[in-house]
Amino acid sequence: MSRVCRLLVALLLLALLAPAADQLRSLTILHTNDLHARISPDQEGRGGFAHLATVIRRERASAEACLLVDAGDFAQGTPVSTIYQGVPIFELVRRFGYDAATLGNHDFDYGTEMIPRFMRAARFPIVSANVVNPQGRLLTGRAYVIKNVQGIRVALIGAIMGGLRGFSTPERLGEWRALPPVDTVRKYAAEVRDRADLIVVLAHLEAAEQTELLRGAPEVGVIVAGHVHSILELAMEHDGRILVRSASYGRELGRLDLKLDLPAKKVVSWRWKRIPINAKSVPPAKDVAVQVAKWDARVDKVVNVPIGEARSEYPQPRLKSLIEEAMKEATGAELAFMNPGGVRDRLRRGPLVARDVWNVMPFDNTVVVGKVKGKQLPASVTAGKAVEPEREYTLAINDFTAANQPTQLGADGLVFSDTGKLLRDVIVAYIQKRQVLE
Repeated sequence: MSRVCRLLVALLLLALLAPAADQLRSLTILHTNDLHARISPDQEGRGGFAHLATVIRRERASAEACLLVDAGDFAQGTPVSTIYQGVPIFELVRRFGYDAATLGNHDFDYGTEMIPRFMRAARFPIVSANVVNPQGRLLTGRAYVIKNVQGIRVALIGAIMGGLRGFSTPERLGEWRALPPVDTVRKYAAEVRDRADLIVVLAHLEAAEQTELLRGAPEVGVIVAGHVHSILELAMEHDGRILVRSASYGRELGRLDLKLDLPAKKVVSWRWKRIPINAKSVPPAKDVAVQVAKWDARVDKVVNVPIGEARSEYPQPRLKSLIEEAMKEATGAELAFMNPGGVRDRLRRGPLVARDVWNVMPFDNTVVVGKVKGKQLPASVTAGKAVEPEREYTLAINDFTAANQPTQLGADGLVFSDTGKLLRDVIVAYIQKRQVLE
């Protein structure tokens, strides 16, 4: 057979194997993650729920068939969420029109008893396949939901990191625990496979778990990920399966446009983009803006109180050192340690109000103190410091770090006493005492 003939045969086979045009369907998945209660734009004019709502509505209107989903951590991050224990945040995002969402680790910060209240406030399905009690009951009552989007059946499964207890305070979780996420997702994917044209996982997972799910769950076509706050410049792909993740704090909306071969239950092609939420150029959705203003007004008297001035920027590493100094001063401790992941924002140059500290430290963590011998101190505490192995030192940390010593401190078995002082108040007092941070 000549080379030309072989080429013609190959093209004919490709044509026969390719799905017919009428079998291809378009589906758009709009997605968010890690909103963390950032209901207002930041000082750079990024994000804000009212501006995000405008972009969601615009993008949805331009899509042929569309789903809006979230990969967890709606709550915890600003005074409105902290003071009112997350409920107003779920009331606000209800206006976005989510088709489904899953839980993030910070949605547990006010205790598992708040999850049913969040679900009632949200009025959209919150799915979580792997958070169970000892009897195997699902915390949210459902592992997945199947949505029919103009004839396209999409199964949405929720999953959270297997090490959930290391990202929460044990008493707030109570009897609930997280099963291994990848195995659990595969179990439910097998259950819904015959009833869905596409399986999507809303995955609030650690980075390694996200990669494991992408590579190890061939039943799953799309993963919408959260928890990892680093920017994902390009979507990840493995054997035609896609993982996407937008920026945290509502600074972006992700848009994934798919072409689906429904009979084959396969993604034929896709295109993903990250849409920035620029509050300076995007008008706010009026209905959401009214509600945001209402909740902000309720906390103004608490958080819009002048406390001092910063004459330079305090990025998170520098702020970590400041917080450690504040803990030492408040307790008389010789050493202090602040877990880096607990520093949620930076201090900007200029006048400071209490709200700035609330954004840095939204958690109701208290300062705890313990007596620790030099040889027991982990490297995370002693870095750059000379300590005597047999000498006893006073160490100040926060109660979250104390409860999760192996993952947060690199130690175990250290005993601490709670001072009852909120770490946030300790930081505010430290700034007020100095008035000016150089």
